[in-house]
Amino acid sequence: MRKLFPRICGSLLIAGVVLSVAAPAPKPPPNPALAPISDVPGLPRILLIGDSISIGYTLPVRTALQGRANVHRVPQNASSTGFGLSQLDAWLGRGRWDVIHFNFGLHDAKLPPEGTRHAPPEVYEENLRKIVRRLKTTGATLIWATTTPVPMGGELSPTRRFGSVDAYNRIAAKVMRENGVRVNDLNAVIAPQMAQVGRPNDVHFSDAGYALLGQAVAAAIASALPPERRDRYDVVVYGGTASGVVAAVQAARMGRRVVLVEPGRHLGGMTSGGLGATDIGNKDTIGGLAREFYARVKRHYDRPEAWLRERPSEYTKPARHDPAGDGVMWYFEPSVAERIFNDLAREAGVLVVYGERLELKTGVRKLGPRIAEITMESGRSFAGRVFIDATYEGDLLAKAGVAYHVGREANSVYGETLNGVQARRLPYHLGNFFRPTDPYRIAGDRASGLLDGIDPGQPEPDGTGDRRVQAYCYRLCLTDVPESRVPFTAPEGYNPAQYELVLRWLATEPQGKVFPDHPKPPRAIENPALGRNPFAVIMPNRKTDSNTKGPVSFDFVGQNYEYPDGDYATRERIIAAHIRWQQGLLYFMANDPRVPEQFRRETQRWGYAKDEFADTDHWPHQLYVREARRMIGDYVMTELDAAGQRTPPDPVGLGSYAMDSHGVRRFVTADGWTRNEGTMGGGVKPYPISGRSLVPRANECDNLVVPVCVSASHVAYGSIRMEPVYMILGQSAGTLAALAAAENVAVQALAYERLRARLVQDGQRLQWPVK
Repeated sequence: MRKLFPRICGSLLIAGVVLSVAAPAPKPPPNPALAPISDVPGLPRILLIGDSISIGYTLPVRTALQGRANVHRVPQNASSTGFGLSQLDAWLGRGRWDVIHFNFGLHDAKLPPEGTRHAPPEVYEENLRKIVRRLKTTGATLIWATTTPVPMGGELSPTRRFGSVDAYNRIAAKVMRENGVRVNDLNAVIAPQMAQVGRPNDVHFSDAGYALLGQAVAAAIASALPPERRDRYDVVVYGGTASGVVAAVQAARMGRRVVLVEPGRHLGGMTSGGLGATDIGNKDTIGGLAREFYARVKRHYDRPEAWLRERPSEYTKPARHDPAGDGVMWYFEPSVAERIFNDLAREAGVLVVYGERLELKTGVRKLGPRIAEITMESGRSFAGRVFIDATYEGDLLAKAGVAYHVGREANSVYGETLNGVQARRLPYHLGNFFRPTDPYRIAGDRASGLLDGIDPGQPEPDGTGDRRVQAYCYRLCLTDVPESRVPFTAPEGYNPAQYELVLRWLATEPQGKVFPDHPKPPRAIENPALGRNPFAVIMPNRKTDSNTKGPVSFDFVGQNYEYPDGDYATRERIIAAHIRWQQGLLYFMANDPRVPEQFRRETQRWGYAKDEFADTDHWPHQLYVREARRMIGDYVMTELDAAGQRTPPDPVGLGSYAMDSHGVRRFVTADGWTRNEGTMGGGVKPYPISGRSLVPRANECDNLVVPVCVSASHVAYGSIRMEPVYMILGQSAGTLAALAAAENVAVQALAYERLRARLVQDGQRLQWPVK
């Protein structure tokens, strides 16, 4: 039969008109991630269940676990929980699974054109519970992956709308917690890197993004494998503080295999947690990776597009930004610091694992004096040759059986003059009450009891040791730019009576009376919420690093004594109390009609910076733990070292900040006035920090390095505890760990000459004056 419409060279002839007909598009090649694999006999069997995000990281996971596990995946996009339930039996088949890594969430949260979610929250939770029940019948170790972020602020391509991924992740977290399922927080892994590895207006990622996710998935699976097939690292760093990041980066740059385990969701500790006004001391003491960090800060602000709220020419104080200076910048926004830390870790190839806290009872397994592996609350373990405790609390060192001290030593312990109780030696200090301030609930009535936060006891003799700890607070990022400002609100449990001492202190301003033991004429009272002038420590783009100001301010004096040795529940209670105190103070100062008008009006101009700390409601993610545990090693840094009266022969960095302590206790004097005690200030010149102060005694632990909770007295630690010094010591710790791992020797046994040579090669400054 003759064809009705004959083809003419790939066209159709219809009614004398030639119409072009496109040749059918060739079928895309099959995705190798979806192709079935053949098992290698004897290796554990792994099953990946997930949507297109998991398809993207499947091949990197297979590559990472090659030779250690057979990594299968479901042969399609697993889509939503509803679809997963319908396919689960087919996906599981009849084979044995050792580990199942699974996720559902993006498709459940998606809003189709009709505006109904694929799975509303209550359906999502019900479906997840059914899925978990079914998966548990396999006997496999289950690992849940959190749902990765959805870019906001633009139309996605193809057009899609989503409900709150965070809300769905919270639902999943509850289900997994109740069922004892491990959680791999991929959201925390990728969220800080979205600008670098996310695709614009898309939920998917670049190849680098999928490689990053694959690395995290492979590590989570490896930790669940039998011991002989688990990952073993050269260096395991616990704590993603600035010191921890630098330690991990240094060890990785030296060719070691490194994992950085961070209990929270952010890298950088206080440096990315609000402390942007760097406590420098002498800036010429800062070299190596620490200086590289500050150089990267300057390079960021050298770009015109970095200045969104002001011009660089309006921000030229040398301590902040010196365009013609020596290539570094010391003041910065928190988000900029975090981005730099993320870049450093990524560029060095450091595996970063978020959301994993050390199991405090049985989380450290030792073989003799060596740590073999550490285990998290989730059950995930990390084995290594050398471990670094870079936390502010020193949990790893404590649970490894290393000696430590909490509080203030007596002056007699190390032959010091500034240690222990400091109630009678009251230096003129902005953290002290320098005007008579009534401490009683009813002013003048001792029988009415004391106001909140005042210790009813009398201080011991000066120089006496105790377990009290200097005050903590949050360093806040505020702004007075109206379009970027989030107003202060009252926290849950707000009680204005808690701030009566603030009112009493402010009321002393017109009196003009001062205590006779203050040698200088006192300055005017500073705003307890803002200080005298926030612009004295202003960050770029009209943001602040707001620290405590005056004797009653952000510092929650006397309310942290249980924190250093506390379990997680105790610390969370203390953290919540600090947040409530500080948020309440801001709201009180801005709104309570009893606050003098000049302070109230000034506070009302400020608010939280809208573009900082977005995932914690614009509140910093890190409490300023100024001091917790301090290791006791063979060499203890003391006042003698900081004052230049003793010089260690094995320097690994320089300190240069004053010996500084915030208030430790608030009490009532014999004549009935309020005083703070514990503030300390002792000037120093640059001094060397001993390498032995970074390591425990060898019989206690011979493969642990500690660059934050170093072996130091309370007095010396008051100088060492600055973020640039933590970074300096972090680099030295990473170097020591890398060399000890390579040579398979105890960290105490590594020849100092080997360590010193590498530190000098990498730009560390070990002697003063710097040559």
